[in-house]
Amino acid sequence: MTMRGKDEKRFWLLKTEAAEWSWEDQAANGGLSNWDGVKNKQAQKNLKSMRIGDLCFFYHSGARARRVVGVVTVAKEWHEATGAVDVMAVGEMRRPVDLKEMKADGGLQGFVLFRQPRLSVVAVPVEVWERVCELGGGFQGDGKAAGGGEED
Repeated sequence: MTMRGKDEKRFWLLKTEAAEWSWEDQAANGGLSNWDGVKNKQAQKNLKSMRIGDLCFFYHSGARARRVVGVVTVAKEWHEATGAVDVMAVGEMRRPVDLKEMKADGGLQGFVLFRQPRLSVVAVPVEVWERVCELGGGFQGDGKAAGGGEED
């Protein structure tokens, strides 16, 4: 196992109930928001580990829609006063990736999202990040065209 340098980009998954804060809310807010209200100590530890430029899947949780719908980037690291990080929208997934689809994919076995389903902030290994992006056809702003080529 290799250790990552502190300047190396990391990947995360942030869960939100769509009825409380949806991808549409994020976009309507100029793309910027405080990711706050996290009470679980492990989830808070993950938030505190985030660095500017890290990428996060924006995941809708809840009974009706459990899926990755977009990508945000960390714009401001943990600030103790508000107990939050700031995230900025990067782009919507070209195709949302449903939890059932992820669970059925052999390349995603062992992903912590499946083992700790109540954890609202989850570290995402690079190989899982790449596979979920592949399943969703990438995301707007990833530098790739919808067909897999480079964006103009």
